[in-house]
Amino acid sequence: MFSLDTWKEIFKTIQKNKLRTFLTGFTVALGIFIFVSLFGMGNGLKNTFAKFFGDDATNVFFIFPGRTTMPYKGYKANRSIEFENDDLAAIEKDFDMFLEYITPRITRSAVVKYKEESNNYGTRAVAPPHQFAEKTIIMKGRYLNDLDIKNKTKYAVIGRLVEEDLFKDENAMGKYIDVSGSVFKVIGVFQDEGGDNEERNIYIPYTTRQLIEKNTDKIDQIILGFKPEIGYAGAMAFQKSLEKYIRNKKFISPKDPNGLFIRNIADQLKQNQQFAGVLQLIISGIAFAIIISGIIGISNIMMYVVKERTKEIGIRKALGATPKNVTRTILLESVFITTIFGFIGMLIGVALLRFLGDSLEEDYFITNPFINTGTAIFATILLIICGTIAGYIPARRAAKIKPIVALRDE
Repeated sequence: MFSLDTWKEIFKTIQKNKLRTFLTGFTVALGIFIFVSLFGMGNGLKNTFAKFFGDDATNVFFIFPGRTTMPYKGYKANRSIEFENDDLAAIEKDFDMFLEYITPRITRSAVVKYKEESNNYGTRAVAPPHQFAEKTIIMKGRYLNDLDIKNKTKYAVIGRLVEEDLFKDENAMGKYIDVSGSVFKVIGVFQDEGGDNEERNIYIPYTTRQLIEKNTDKIDQIILGFKPEIGYAGAMAFQKSLEKYIRNKKFISPKDPNGLFIRNIADQLKQNQQFAGVLQLIISGIAFAIIISGIIGISNIMMYVVKERTKEIGIRKALGATPKNVTRTILLESVFITTIFGFIGMLIGVALLRFLGDSLEEDYFITNPFINTGTAIFATILLIICGTIAGYIPARRAAKIKPIVALRDE
């Protein structure tokens, strides 16, 4: 039941003991502030991993040929493994039930010219499905299609920054660029969430690149997208089967670590998410330990308060105050201070996370740190409850003090 006299007494006590009240509240505010900040940093780390993998599809394998380090089935060691168009067709045929798409990629660096402007850019010779693997966003025109591959057309899809560098304010669509001595027509301009490096690339048909390079059928790497419905376990099983298949086809020893490389984006993402989750658990554990230390601090301060007010409590009990009244007054003071300063600490912590934004991304790999409002409020309420329990113990002790003993206290 609300008692105006009790609250007047609490505010009078707080006003009389400003330093003690501030130290108690500071302990609470600091505990919840550190919890909110550390928890938000953990979420920021997760955001960084999500952003790192977010510019590409996650149901993707990147397959790279290597160089063998041991002999196998009559083949010598130190062989350079090469992928060919036939490998692409064989994988597509034999793993059709798992595949969503497959594309080769041939990467070259080239000096690209338009009128008086020139610069060095990366060129990627690919097939149309490459757009799905890289999540390429077409701003103007179109991407490469199957007819471009079949007809070995000299068409190019250029990055947004390539257009800005070479064409300035001019529209690149339909214009011709010189790519290391070969003339290509610009049929599209793209953007990529991967950032500036990605947007300084140029895509051309892989068959055109092979034609330019003396009609070869060699490809640098194979990129394939598996059907998302097979799930993580299915993707891992698919990777194992695919690796065994390619090793047998290319006569690479199963024990050779350098003959073949498969980069499984789904597996990398899961591993990094697990790593970020473990880090956040550790961070949360540290933050929780800080809250516990804050609660212990509250308990110690409240015990000091009771000790300091022993004679006052004795007088109140001598004048008729019941143990319940004494307990409630001390407990309400503890809850009031804990609540006010707890929410102050929470608000400062949330404000700090919003202020930091993505400023920590470059140096500390923490992107847009945040904490859910529900989590912040829950932690604050938990601290208040624990603070109440911490205040209840000395309050009960105060209620049991006999008036005659209290009045003798020095």
